[in-house]
Amino acid sequence: MPLQALWSVFLAHPAQSLNALALFFGLAGSWLLLATRVREQRAVARLIAGGTAKAMVEEAWVFDAPTQRLNRFFYRFGFASLAASLALSWGSAQL
Repeated sequence: MPLQALWSVFLAHPAQSLNALALFFGLAGSWLLLATRVREQRAVARLIAGGTAKAMVEEAWVFDAPTQRLNRFFYRFGFASLAASLALSWGSAQL
Protein backbone atom coordinates (compact mmCIF):
# COMPACT_ATOMS: atom_id res chain seq x y z
CA MET A 1 0.00 0.00 0.00
CA PRO A 2 2.66 2.61 0.77
CA LEU A 3 4.34 1.94 -2.57
CA GLN A 4 1.06 2.62 -4.35
CA ALA A 5 0.68 5.85 -2.41
CA LEU A 6 4.18 6.97 -3.40
CA TRP A 7 3.53 6.10 -7.01
CA SER A 8 0.29 8.10 -7.02
CA VAL A 9 2.12 11.10 -5.55
CA PHE A 10 4.75 10.80 -8.29
CA LEU A 11 2.08 10.62 -10.99
CA ALA A 12 0.20 13.58 -9.53
CA HIS A 13 3.26 15.82 -9.03
CA PRO A 14 6.22 14.63 -11.12
CA ALA A 15 8.14 17.92 -10.93
CA GLN A 16 8.05 17.99 -7.14
CA SER A 17 9.12 14.35 -6.96
CA LEU A 18 12.13 15.00 -9.21
CA ASN A 19 12.96 18.10 -7.22
CA ALA A 20 12.90 16.09 -3.99
CA LEU A 21 15.25 13.54 -5.57
CA ALA A 22 17.52 16.38 -6.70
CA LEU A 23 17.54 17.74 -3.16
CA PHE A 24 18.53 14.32 -1.81
CA PHE A 25 21.39 14.00 -4.31
CA GLY A 26 22.54 17.54 -3.55
CA LEU A 27 22.58 16.98 0.19
CA ALA A 28 24.35 13.63 -0.13
CA GLY A 29 27.00 15.01 -2.49
CA SER A 30 27.69 18.11 -0.42
CA TRP A 31 27.92 16.06 2.77
CA LEU A 32 30.41 13.72 1.12
CA LEU A 33 32.57 16.64 -0.07
CA LEU A 34 32.54 18.28 3.35
CA ALA A 35 33.27 15.05 5.20
CA THR A 36 36.22 14.29 2.92
CA ARG A 37 37.68 17.76 3.37
CA VAL A 38 37.30 17.61 7.16
CA ARG A 39 38.93 14.18 7.23
CA GLU A 40 41.90 15.53 5.23
CA GLN A 41 42.26 18.53 7.54
CA ARG A 42 42.16 16.36 10.64
CA ALA A 43 44.83 14.05 9.25
CA VAL A 44 47.13 16.98 8.51
CA ALA A 45 46.47 18.49 11.94
CA ARG A 46 47.25 15.15 13.56
CA LEU A 47 50.57 15.00 11.71
CA ILE A 48 51.44 18.57 12.67
CA ALA A 49 50.51 17.97 16.30
CA GLY A 50 52.78 14.96 16.35
CA GLY A 51 55.61 17.16 15.14
CA THR A 52 57.07 14.37 13.03
CA ALA A 53 56.08 15.61 9.60
CA LYS A 54 55.84 19.38 9.94
CA ALA A 55 58.29 19.96 7.10
CA MET A 56 56.57 17.34 4.95
CA VAL A 57 53.21 19.07 5.28
CA GLU A 58 54.63 22.32 3.97
CA GLU A 59 56.65 20.71 1.18
CA ALA A 60 54.54 17.92 -0.28
CA TRP A 61 51.42 15.83 0.02
CA VAL A 62 51.66 13.71 3.15
CA PHE A 63 49.14 10.98 2.45
CA ASP A 64 49.98 7.61 1.00
CA ALA A 65 48.73 6.49 -2.41
CA PRO A 66 45.65 4.49 -1.28
CA THR A 67 44.43 7.41 0.83
CA GLN A 68 44.89 9.79 -2.08
CA ARG A 69 42.94 7.47 -4.39
CA LEU A 70 40.13 7.18 -1.85
CA ASN A 71 39.93 10.94 -1.38
CA ARG A 72 39.91 11.50 -5.17
CA PHE A 73 37.10 8.94 -5.51
CA PHE A 74 35.06 10.66 -2.80
CA TYR A 75 35.58 14.06 -4.42
CA ARG A 76 34.59 12.75 -7.85
CA PHE A 77 31.54 10.95 -6.48
CA GLY A 78 30.49 14.05 -4.52
CA PHE A 79 30.81 16.30 -7.55
CA ALA A 80 28.96 13.75 -9.70
CA SER A 81 26.14 13.73 -7.15
CA LEU A 82 25.97 17.52 -7.28
CA ALA A 83 25.94 17.42 -11.09
CA ALA A 84 23.13 14.84 -11.04
CA SER A 85 21.25 17.06 -8.61
CA LEU A 86 21.60 20.03 -10.93
CA ALA A 87 20.50 18.00 -13.94
CA LEU A 88 17.45 16.66 -12.10
CA SER A 89 16.55 20.12 -10.92
CA TRP A 90 16.77 21.49 -14.46
CA GLY A 91 14.79 18.53 -15.71
CA SER A 92 12.04 19.08 -13.18
CA ALA A 93 11.70 22.69 -14.34
CA GLN A 94 10.83 21.41 -17.83
CA LEU A 95 7.89 19.29 -16.63
